[in-house]
Amino acid sequence: MASQTFDLLKTELPLEQNSLVLSDDVVTGLVLVDVVNGFCTVGAGNLAPREPDMQIAGMVEESVKLAKVFCEKKWPVLAFLDTHHPDKPEHPYPPHCLIGTEESNLVPDLQWLEKEQNVTIRRKECIDGFIGSIEEDGSNVLIDWVGTNKIKVILVLGICTDICVFDFVASTLSARNRGFLSPLEDVVVYSRGCATYALPLHVARNIKEAIAHPQDLMHHVGLYMAKGRGAKVVHEVSWVH
Repeated sequence: MASQTFDLLKTELPLEQNSLVLSDDVVTGLVLVDVVNGFCTVGAGNLAPREPDMQIAGMVEESVKLAKVFCEKKWPVLAFLDTHHPDKPEHPYPPHCLIGTEESNLVPDLQWLEKEQNVTIRRKECIDGFIGSIEEDGSNVLIDWVGTNKIKVILVLGICTDICVFDFVASTLSARNRGFLSPLEDVVVYSRGCATYALPLHVARNIKEAIAHPQDLMHHVGLYMAKGRGAKVVHEVSWVH
């Protein structure tokens, strides 16, 4: 039944995807959204996968691959790390990625990013990375990053497709449309570089206040909504060697 529902959804909400070729001709910035242990490493926390997950593992693999390309070419990278204070819960989610814990750190395969000079690390305590980029003085780390590096295209990867990734993409597109992110032109979401979590209906029914979250369906919906907001969705990313 679930597979039939998903097939029907894809028929009614078709998602056409293109490819992206990276080159020095167009300044592109890589944004990694919450590729942290608390969301990606098996058994790492309340919101981490309970068992190996192919979609999440594939997202991490693509994130590592593209991060290496961007660092080799010294192109700008911004990595958001979900990081929360214990006394500031994020309803409706249980405690997760608490500051000072391994949950809030990059997955092992990406921890080398912290030493790269072209990489900006931003710990955020909310779902939306754009909002999480606002400093106490009103400045915005994302806006400054785009402006300083003269970024025209943002390439977005990460987790969760329909939550943190989508919220960031939607807010960034709204800010671009308002003229706050010059010279940014395009926001591109790499579908194979994104993932979301699985919470089947029969499991959700036994968890207080939980709602079902079918993984493939919500991944598709997240990408579809992002495209509806004005993002470009691609299934392949290559680069000029």
